[in-house]
Amino acid sequence: MDVYQGAVAALVPFLVSERAYGYAAASGIVLAASLLSSVVQPLFGMLTDRRPTPWLIPLATAASGLGIALVGLDAGYPATVAAVALSGLGVAAYHPAAARLVRTALGGSGHSVMSWFALGGNIGFACAPLLVMAAPAVPGPAGWCLLALPAALGVLLNRPPAPAAGTDSGTTTRPEGSPAAGLEEDRRAFLRLSLVVVVRSVVFTGLSTFVALYVRERGGGETTGSVALFALFAGSAGGTLLGGRPADRWGRTATVRRAYAAAVPPVAGILFLPLPLVPVCAALAATALYVPFSLQVTLGQDYLPTRMGTASGVTLGLTVSVGGLASPLIGAAADAASLRTALLPLAVLPVSAWALARRLPEPATEREPAR
Repeated sequence: MDVYQGAVAALVPFLVSERAYGYAAASGIVLAASLLSSVVQPLFGMLTDRRPTPWLIPLATAASGLGIALVGLDAGYPATVAAVALSGLGVAAYHPAAARLVRTALGGSGHSVMSWFALGGNIGFACAPLLVMAAPAVPGPAGWCLLALPAALGVLLNRPPAPAAGTDSGTTTRPEGSPAAGLEEDRRAFLRLSLVVVVRSVVFTGLSTFVALYVRERGGGETTGSVALFALFAGSAGGTLLGGRPADRWGRTATVRRAYAAAVPPVAGILFLPLPLVPVCAALAATALYVPFSLQVTLGQDYLPTRMGTASGVTLGLTVSVGGLASPLIGAAADAASLRTALLPLAVLPVSAWALARRLPEPATEREPAR
């Protein structure tokens, strides 16, 4: 599913080189997907909290794949924006429903389970540049139709099961021992967590949108830029999988803080170290930025234990997508000065995430239960 989120960023170099879009115009494509997702993803989260939605996951998967495939029609900039927006709508519908289903179906703290769930998405991110590179290589629209194949497979795998007799689909039922049992909401902590994820989103979305173009600006070829983007996405998969282990040892909030502190050197290295080291720094930066990813989802669910769909919609949607809103600003700065100048703030923002995360409390599920 998340291959289509990664495909949006991977399309930017193609749109710049093949369709003569400027940096700001190309980053506006990312904005189209992000803005729509920012607005509607929490709404889908509230929907999944209120009623069973077994049909939502396959429908969202189909919309995501169809939108990216329609980019290949090259019907003009507005049509391209609309196609990417359709894909973003599918992504917005998918994540809250899927994340809530993962947590409520299995109960418990969910660190490792959510890490594996997020890992699948990050593998999709990592594969996106390879798929986007392959699509234009096939003559005609057939290559772009290939981009819809992962969505077709996802629809088949996510067909809703027939409900058992006398029950609904189960998406509104919490298993015994669910994290919501007897706990109160901590809205202040959830707001602070949302700010942390916003900062992280700006850094990672900025890197994923512009790292390939930045490599080319420094003299690297298109292949080298794609390698750097692949390294960024592959590092995100590794970071997601790593997140559960240190959380079990140090706790989630301590792991989040340490990860953001560790992100500062590799993000700066992308901008200042020699070009051959950029893919290495990209992988390390993504690893550090993604160690907190699944932990922040479960933290949000535990800060709002009675509204886990809503919490998932915010941590996976509204705050994550805000990074796309910053992309046109970075693109405009790059058009006016240089891409390196435009990307400089990204090296400082992880420090802000670390500072905000210092005051995050451990949720009640990891403390003495309230009596």
